[in-house]
Amino acid sequence: MKNSSRRDFLKISAATTLGIISNAKSFSSDLKRKDDISVKADGTYEVVPLAKSSITLGVVQSRVRAFEASEAKRGIAENLKHFLELIDKAFYYGTRPDILFFHEFPITGWRKWTRKEILSFAPEVPGEETEQIAKKAREYGCYIVFGTYAKDKDWPGHVLSITVIIDSKGEVIGKHWKARNIKGVFPGFELFTTTIYDVLDRYIEMYGADAVIPVTRTPYGNISTTSTQNEPEIIRAMAIKGAEIVLRTASGGFNPLDVQASAMYNKIYVAIANNAYSPDNPGFFDDAGSGGSAIYGPDGKPLAIADTKFETMITARIPIASFRETHRQPILHSELYMPVLEKYRSNYPPNLFLSYQPEDLIDAKRYLSEKSRWKK
Repeated sequence: MKNSSRRDFLKISAATTLGIISNAKSFSSDLKRKDDISVKADGTYEVVPLAKSSITLGVVQSRVRAFEASEAKRGIAENLKHFLELIDKAFYYGTRPDILFFHEFPITGWRKWTRKEILSFAPEVPGEETEQIAKKAREYGCYIVFGTYAKDKDWPGHVLSITVIIDSKGEVIGKHWKARNIKGVFPGFELFTTTIYDVLDRYIEMYGADAVIPVTRTPYGNISTTSTQNEPEIIRAMAIKGAEIVLRTASGGFNPLDVQASAMYNKIYVAIANNAYSPDNPGFFDDAGSGGSAIYGPDGKPLAIADTKFETMITARIPIASFRETHRQPILHSELYMPVLEKYRSNYPPNLFLSYQPEDLIDAKRYLSEKSRWKK
């Protein structure tokens, strides 16, 4: 009974941070694990009342900078200081964003660290770093969204890649895990961060099936986030569940067509936050994969695109109330192709990191090299 009670507690506490509770102001009304996936069959979707008829989305294109693991304390302090300064700059002059969105790794950056090294400095969420960001959210009355490496006491030994949503009261209301890592494409290495796909069965056991595709329902609209590129099915699943604004993080590049099409096909707002020109980032040229941050409307047309590779902020006004009045789930004829999808198997099976967590990028390559289900 003790184990069962602890597990139930984990499911409830995880639900609040993963963004599967529908209303951050009213947790008590929905404190339950959702085994039923929240998809309606009449074209509509779950919402909470809006606080404003229109909101401003701000996308900050900022530098990405890693550090030697031995200098992690200093490196994180410098990155966090810069992060907080950028928040101040976003509100110093001009349009004041209701949602301020950053790229995949503003706190830690990315380099070829080992698992042990990342676990020595990866922040916990919530934690010391997020509290400083939360103070800025409270100061400016805005939501702040950003990606980060993270560690979690419920997942000892695992390195997570998540996107965090902090509301205007400074509360962490969304902690969205990356859905999956691409495999078999990097020269000589594989990523070893734990994604939902890598521990799928245990993830569902702990948090419920509805958490696999998270939608955080807020007074500024239904928000989903992802750092997964070139898999349009993930964005479509979010839209079917009611995502109205999808915030996509990147660092080191992305495919603009993929982002633009995900807005057009699902008739939703989609933004991409990429890194800026980044001097002194170890191992990379200063302009590696930089620039191109953008916001697209439901027709796929750009509402704003960063016209520089340097640090900047772009903004767009989203008429969320009028959009919601007529917006419905994307139209697809699932009966035609569900039989095909049910027979399909991806090249790598899920759950590969339940039994083993690679020590580093090279070990991940070794471990995954024989795991593909596809013919070579």
